[in-house]
Order: sequence, then structure tokens, then C-alpha cells
Amino acid sequence: MKWERYIKDFAGYLKIERGLSENSIEAYIRDVRKLADSHSTKSPKDLNRDDLKEFIAVLFDFGLSPRSQARILSGIKQFYKYLLIENEIQYDPTELLEMPSQGRKLPEVLTVEEIDALQAAIDLSKLEGHRNKAILETLYSCGLRVSELISLRFEDIFEEEGFVRVIGKGNKQRLVPLSESVLHELDLYYVAMRNHISIKAGNESFVFLNRRGAKLTRVMIFTIIKQLAEAIGLKKNISPHTFRHSFATHLLEGGANLRAIQEMLGHESITTTEIYTHLDQQFLRSAILSYHPRNIN
Repeated sequence: MKWERYIKDFAGYLKIERGLSENSIEAYIRDVRKLADSHSTKSPKDLNRDDLKEFIAVLFDFGLSPRSQARILSGIKQFYKYLLIENEIQYDPTELLEMPSQGRKLPEVLTVEEIDALQAAIDLSKLEGHRNKAILETLYSCGLRVSELISLRFEDIFEEEGFVRVIGKGNKQRLVPLSESVLHELDLYYVAMRNHISIKAGNESFVFLNRRGAKLTRVMIFTIIKQLAEAIGLKKNISPHTFRHSFATHLLEGGANLRAIQEMLGHESITTTEIYTHLDQQFLRSAILSYHPRNIN
């Protein structure tokens, strides 16, 4: 009972003051409860930095990865920040705690030649052939997450302006330039497949559909890519997200500004984008048209 009131009030703060989603709130509460279970005989107001260091050591002993440890510690830092705001504590014991070193693992990246080989392996004589090619081209040329791809609607495509509106995490919107190659592959897909299938009610506005006229699933996109990788004997472990990584890496290697890449990926923090390192709409459009391989002749 020493912790329950604080945890309940913290959840209310995250919902009302921070406007976080239920999933995010639940994640924060889980992190705080781990600390509460470890120090159940004390109140959160009584814990000091040594207590928290001991807790981190326990996480390490349990075999949690540095990334998981850092995520849990991040939730606990938010909890103590809340207690400080509410004047429940006079100082924040997490302030000087260092995040566990994560030793970032670089994501798998495809070469332009490998992407071309994957597309060349698509059987265009099949009904879904041009659709699959349009999917790969959109993932690579626009850097979309798989969830963003399957949720793409016709009203999000502004062909004349050369942009696609992407609804990302937290329903945040961003504009990403559309290359001529994407528009070309989409047109071929419409003519070869989409215009000839019976579309299920409620799915009319989705760009990418299956044979039965329903919205595609994440699993279907994963399956398409895995089968193509096997067809060309690609040894890399790839997924739809690999095309997003490749999009960012190729732009960076070509000389694009990191800030422009951040905007196009929809990263809130520039540090998220910096994993690829070893504004206005026209600026973003200029960056992708100048530096993405699909636009360089």
C-alpha cells in the first residue's frame, strides 16, 4: 500500500497531463511496479540513489538486455519527475543515474542492387505481381513503417504536389516526397490488379489490398519479403523495416541532411535518427529528389 496511491496518481498524470495512450501508460506503470516489488517495504519517497543502483544491478542479474534495462529506468525516471513536480519529494534520486550502455546494433541494410534483385524476382504475370512491386518500391522510396504502408489511403496521396501524407505513431502526420518510380509502380498496380477485384465494404480507400479486396496485414507484407529473399538466395535477415533502414542510410550516404531524414522518418528525436551515422516541405522534397538512389540518373 506504500506505493499504490503514487502509482494511481502517476497513471492519472500520464493520461491527463501528458495525454499518453493506454499502452504507453501501462508500460510506464509496469516499470514502476518492478521497482515497487523490489522495494515493497519502503515508500517511493524514501528511496535514494543507492537503492536505485541496487535495483539496476538486480535487473542485470536477471539477464535483461541493456536496452530493456534502459527502457525500465526511463519509466522510473518519469515517475520520479512526476513526484518532484507534485512536491512529493525534494530531490530526484534518478537525476544522476546513468543509463546502461546499449552498444547500439546497426540495422541490416540492403544495397540498391539487392533491392533491384528482390523486385526482379517478382512474378509480374501473377495478379498480385505489380502490387508486390509497388509495395517494395513504396517501402524503399518513402521509408514507411509496415503499419503506415498497410494503412495508406488514396486521400493521403497528393500526386500533383508530389507528396504522401503518412499517419505515424501517435496519429502524428508527416509529409514524405513521392518519387516518380513510386507513382509509376502504383499506376501499374491499379491497372493490373486493383481495378479488377471486388473490394470489400469499408476497404475502398485503402491503397493496398489482397485478392479478396481487403486491407493487407503486417504478416502478409513480411511473408512477401521473406519469400522474395529466399528466391534470390539473400542471406541477410530482412523484414519490411529493412527497407526503411535502407531508405535512411542511402539518403545519408548520398549527402542528405540528417534533419531532413529525421523529418521524413517521423522521428521525434534526432538521436533516434543518428543510428544511421558511422524545414520546410520544399527542402524535404529537394533532399529526397537529390539524394535518394531512385531519383539519381
